[in-house]
Amino acid sequence: MKIGYARVSTEDQNLDAQRNQLLADGCGRIFEEKTPGTRGRRPALDKALAALRSGDTLVVWKLDRLGRSLKNLITILQDLESRDVRFRSISDSIDTGTSTGKLLFHMLGAIAEFEAALVSERTKIGLQAARKRGKKLGRPRCLTARQVRQAELMRTRENLSFADIALRLNVGRTTLWRAGIR
Repeated sequence: MKIGYARVSTEDQNLDAQRNQLLADGCGRIFEEKTPGTRGRRPALDKALAALRSGDTLVVWKLDRLGRSLKNLITILQDLESRDVRFRSISDSIDTGTSTGKLLFHMLGAIAEFEAALVSERTKIGLQAARKRGKKLGRPRCLTARQVRQAELMRTRENLSFADIALRLNVGRTTLWRAGIR
């Protein structure tokens, strides 16, 4: 069975053109929604994905109607492939039921992997440069050096439990452990 998914980004846009294309392509069911693809939930897409069974085909008018990003698109397509569900994009001439469509799908996956590696590489370089400039990275410490000394004194001199010390300093017990208080 062919199941269609149509989406427009705003309420004032019209789904008619996508609906007509999906019907012309032979879709037996069409799930529609008016929501931006880059944010928020997409309940109609969730329902369409849930309705698909092995041997079915998910059909969209255009590739950008399905994924929020390349990574999101690849995730959805990999899920479909693992469930033996074909994918077809009418405007982009992509059909994972054909050899060419499968090749294109795998090329998209390789590009997404490459893009992720580049982002990771740039992030690492940026963090290194920030460290060299003396920038302190990570979450700021909850306890000052004075509070750490105070907590150590409460632990050794007053023999207070971690829970009591944490309560007095208004922090969690794990904060005390991370500060090295034993």
